[in-house]
Amino acid sequence: MNVPLKPWSRRLAWALPMFALLAGCDAGKDAGQHETSKPHAVATYVSAPWEALPAVADSDLLAGFESWRSACQRLKADPVWGTTCAAATTVPGDAVAVRSFLKERLDVFGLRSADNTPNGLITGYYEPVYPGSLTETASAHVPVYGVPDDLIIVNLESIYPELKGKRLRGRLEGRVLKPYDDASTINGQGSTAKPIAWLTNPMDLQFLQIQGSGRIQLAGGRQLRVGYGDQNGYPYRPIGRWLVEQGELKKEDVTMGAISAWAKAHPQRIAQLLASNPSYVFFSARPDSNEGPRGSLNVPLTAGYSVAVDRKVIPLGSLLWLSTTKPDGSPIARPVAAQDTGGAITGEVRADLFWGTGDAAGELAGNMKQQGQIWMLWPKGTALPHVPDAPAGT
Repeated sequence: MNVPLKPWSRRLAWALPMFALLAGCDAGKDAGQHETSKPHAVATYVSAPWEALPAVADSDLLAGFESWRSACQRLKADPVWGTTCAAATTVPGDAVAVRSFLKERLDVFGLRSADNTPNGLITGYYEPVYPGSLTETASAHVPVYGVPDDLIIVNLESIYPELKGKRLRGRLEGRVLKPYDDASTINGQGSTAKPIAWLTNPMDLQFLQIQGSGRIQLAGGRQLRVGYGDQNGYPYRPIGRWLVEQGELKKEDVTMGAISAWAKAHPQRIAQLLASNPSYVFFSARPDSNEGPRGSLNVPLTAGYSVAVDRKVIPLGSLLWLSTTKPDGSPIARPVAAQDTGGAITGEVRADLFWGTGDAAGELAGNMKQQGQIWMLWPKGTALPHVPDAPAGT
């Protein structure tokens, strides 16, 4: 995923956005001291000393640094990160050398929300594995569509620079660009696109679309990797929110497991549930690999050390310092690499932590809706990112 940046983005990647949109976050510990605020249109970057960062284990420091450095080939020509990346290639793999390099090359900025609080929402995502087939069978009858040939994409920034990253999607009818089919229409009537695989459960397809990438377990042992190809142009609406609005679940009880259990108990209402989300993701087959899925930066994600971010606030490729907790309350403090984006990953203090592949990672990702803080490590002597005002309706 070269792969276009996801407009609805994550990630993938994306990243169980039902929790991101339904969960709230409360105030937490503010580690910043002796800070100077530098306001921006969307976020505030607060200069902080290195001593303000939560302490991290050497193993986490090295893993986070290697995750970030893995993208340096992509960033070697980047005006912000190119020089730092070039220097990073010679850093030995020991904690003392890495700490010295980071302190010599990077400044620390805490992220603050519009109301000047340091606390935000940290969720999780993963790469699911679902049973399926390369051909339609009696059990595998849910198509995983490739990108349709008649899907037209218009990049608005070519005419309106202030709409950078915004796109229109649709289908030509004569000389008029009409909205593309919504998810309900595609699910009910099919698509002009060719299926690249078939799944056994419509809920598996929905969760695959939410995650943005995954693997399909085929007979014989092979796992077909699929990733985000494109999207039908409609905004994502969380199916978990619909269940809350219908009185089927309480907001605080929304998890992937709870949604799956509801669908299993109400198979006659699955179509109605899925129709509540008009967004539809098309996929493309990816090469077989044991690496993590590729995020919006087009580098393999590292389990536990790659995050999806709002790139209006945090540029892709940035090195971050994350402080949060796991769903069981155990603390997480580590550097992480901003290598992906996601439809629900919006806001000033916001990140979606990639947990890896399979059921264990899915359990962590599905239950993660934690409070947390983020610091951005930024190359010294380089201007902070410009955060544009969001256009109306975005």
